[in-house]
Amino acid sequence: MPRPLPRPVAEPRITKVWIEAGCISCELCQDQAPQVFRVEDGQDCVVLPDAPQHFAAQREDIEQAAKDCPVEVIKIGYAG
Repeated sequence: MPRPLPRPVAEPRITKVWIEAGCISCELCQDQAPQVFRVEDGQDCVVLPDAPQHFAAQREDIEQAAKDCPVEVIKIGYAG
């Protein structure tokens, strides 16, 4: 009898994205995930109010923005 194939492991889903103090308004995050991040006229980056509806579709872009952030202030919360 053949062995069953292993089930793919589901990646945990993003449940929260936030910006800690220290943003330098470089706009890198906005360039990578404009449906999630916004930088207005030199102000600190903000996570848009409707961003959670884009977390699944923008997962790679959000994670890349956090990884590329020069001051490491983009934080991501996961569940599952």
